[in-house]
Amino acid sequence: MIKKVLIANRGEIAVRVMRSCREMGLRTVAVFSEADRASRHVMYADEAYCIGPAESRESYLNIDKIINVALQCKADAVHPGYGFLSENAEFVRRCEAAGLVFIGPRAETMEAMGDKISARKRMIGAGVPVVPGTTEPLKNADEALRICNEIGYPVMLKASMGGGGKGMRLIHSAEEVKEAYDAARSESMSSFGDDTVYLEKFVEEPHHIEFQILGDEYGNVVHLYDRECSVQRRNQKIVEESPSPFLTPELRREMGAKAVAAAKAVNYRGAGTIEFLVDKYRNFYFLEMNTRLQVEHPITEEVLGVDLVKEQLRVANGEKLRFRQEDLFQRGHAIECRICAEDTENGFIPCPGVIRQLTEPNGIGVRIDSYVYEGYEIPLYYDPMIGKLIVWATTRQFAIERMRRVLYEFKITGLKTNLSYLRRIMYAPAFVKGEYDTSFLEKYSRSLQRTNGDNEEIENMALIAAYVDYLFNLEENSPVRVADARPISRWREFGLQKGVLRI
Repeated sequence: MIKKVLIANRGEIAVRVMRSCREMGLRTVAVFSEADRASRHVMYADEAYCIGPAESRESYLNIDKIINVALQCKADAVHPGYGFLSENAEFVRRCEAAGLVFIGPRAETMEAMGDKISARKRMIGAGVPVVPGTTEPLKNADEALRICNEIGYPVMLKASMGGGGKGMRLIHSAEEVKEAYDAARSESMSSFGDDTVYLEKFVEEPHHIEFQILGDEYGNVVHLYDRECSVQRRNQKIVEESPSPFLTPELRREMGAKAVAAAKAVNYRGAGTIEFLVDKYRNFYFLEMNTRLQVEHPITEEVLGVDLVKEQLRVANGEKLRFRQEDLFQRGHAIECRICAEDTENGFIPCPGVIRQLTEPNGIGVRIDSYVYEGYEIPLYYDPMIGKLIVWATTRQFAIERMRRVLYEFKITGLKTNLSYLRRIMYAPAFVKGEYDTSFLEKYSRSLQRTNGDNEEIENMALIAAYVDYLFNLEENSPVRVADARPISRWREFGLQKGVLRI
């Protein structure tokens, strides 16, 4: 039986996993880099161990160090979270060889579905629709050009081991093939250590819709319905919602059945995600399988009432799934916004720094998965996401209204964030109507940027004025007065000298 879990990750996902462990009476172990000594996941865990410098390859990607800590502290299991080593088959095997339970699928499943070409072949065999394209690696740019001409433009060139938008190139014409082929291979090699690429027909005006699945050791698999993930920038998701406003009930049932078939084809164990592209005519195609917990899993938890981390732990403990497909149904509507430390007006570049002030929203149907606090310095070495804001309501309209309210209440000062950008998305007519696809942010990029009349600027000015007024009152009402003391406010001193201010 699992009694102590090492979380091989950092930030909000580490805290989120620890919370479920604590509710189940399990002890937790945090690992951290030198840059994360003051991170909340370090303070929240029952035990914490430093595993190296800030660079990921020396800490969170160092298999030897993580396993050594797990053995040292006598952990029973390792939860990988998402990112880092979460889809690394070697890590799974090393954990099992050390006598540790890996909370996730088998190494063979990861290898089968982590290789996109291999996954396409398996899905075809399982009767799951796939996007037209190649089922073998491309040998050279000339072969890529020939196949592009046969498939017809536009086409998408993809890294076989890719993910997160890396190693992907959209090709519109024959003139672009050679450059795209070389660039995709180079990026794939630097990101994944593998330069294998393949081609797929580009689905125009697609919706990115995924289905959450759960499987156990005994061949039982269920899906936990859909998530709409089409609000993307450079293939990175920003806003997700469940259920999708685009799917019909009939299409939802059909896609759910195919998601289960895809998971059964690889004997899936644990929590995973089947991702689909759905075109404007509601034809759907398998995109990829993520053999781990997704960033956006909270919206599924909110509409299903299921704690996915607890289910992962139960399956890893050898238990059967506690529910059948007919026991699961969607209730209400949930939306998630990813809160990032980035400059949305300057190419969305990361903006690490110290959080000077933090006011988090609350109220009915509000959830925040985060790891930051006032005074915390966000390191520059990792992903700029600092938390996820999730709301639930009985209808999609009410969920949007609630998200608008909580985004207005959410205040972070000391660094730049995407809060204002997210607020504008919630008011965009296409989003409100549910009539958007993966090109949404690109189509409406100008209107989503800040305008001169942005309320945030007015709010900041009001805060400054209120603080100056507070300083005035603090000085004037002070019981101790020193004649030669410098006034608290230089603005007040200047005003008195010039006769501008009256007392």
